[in-house]
Amino acid sequence: MAHELLAVTGATGFVGQSVLEYAARQGFEVRALARRPQEARSGVEWVQGDLGDERALKRLVARASVVLHIAGVVNASDPAGFEAGNVRGTLNVVNTALAAGVNRFIHVSSLSAREPQLSVYGASKLRGEKIVRASSLDWTIVRPPAVYGPRDTEMLELFKLARRGLVPLPPAGRLSIIHVADLARLLLALVPDGEDVRHMVFEPDDGRPGGWTHVELARAIGRAVGTRATPLPLPRRVLDWAARGDRLVRKDKAKLTPDRVGYMCHPDWTVGAGATPPPAIWTPQVETQMGLHATAGWYREAGWL
Repeated sequence: MAHELLAVTGATGFVGQSVLEYAARQGFEVRALARRPQEARSGVEWVQGDLGDERALKRLVARASVVLHIAGVVNASDPAGFEAGNVRGTLNVVNTALAAGVNRFIHVSSLSAREPQLSVYGASKLRGEKIVRASSLDWTIVRPPAVYGPRDTEMLELFKLARRGLVPLPPAGRLSIIHVADLARLLLALVPDGEDVRHMVFEPDDGRPGGWTHVELARAIGRAVGTRATPLPLPRRVLDWAARGDRLVRKDKAKLTPDRVGYMCHPDWTVGAGATPPPAIWTPQVETQMGLHATAGWYREAGWL
């Protein structure tokens, strides 16, 4: 396994950086796609380009044994942005892998693909999945729930709110979460092609039965930042107003968008029964309260919190 050459998209992102760290520990060779020049990194060959760059993609997958497709668009100002990143981008990577004879393909999707009617993002992730499923590749699809950990800019907002003592939340509901290190370990554990992972869709989480209620998670984040955070569940209409306000203030950098409100208000984002990876391949190792504390510590050291 140590001599496997992994072709990785999304390597400079939140999840991708963690994958590179664990790949180095396990002795994998990595060829990684990046839109901008990157600093030299041991065990990593950088390929400059994006998901629409045919020449860069061909170089990325040449002589690779596995494609690990992490790249995707989580926030866009219009449906075209999601379509370009999550649908056409996935199609380009799949077609390039097929043309190069790379058979093993691990695709990072999202739990939101399970309810595509709720958001443009979720619908685009499902269309990306369908492209992978329809191919002749030996594929495995991973649908992570909310991912947290060092470098994450998405859940950072919750940590900042908890530090102030009041955490606005969607209406009552439950969700699953996973630490980025556990997700990275899973993606690398799936590299070997076996009957128990081939043509399977997995939904990993932190191992907490039934997941977390929104209120429980807000309080846990409050403990992580050293406050007694007060959870404040809000009606859908209030979140819609807040999303419009965030767009006016932060424009394309808005974190609370109307599209996100659509899936945030769904009452059940826990992983599906029977959809977790086989325990013989992977189990979560990061206890969530400890992971939240460590994440808060990283945010402080980085000057983000």
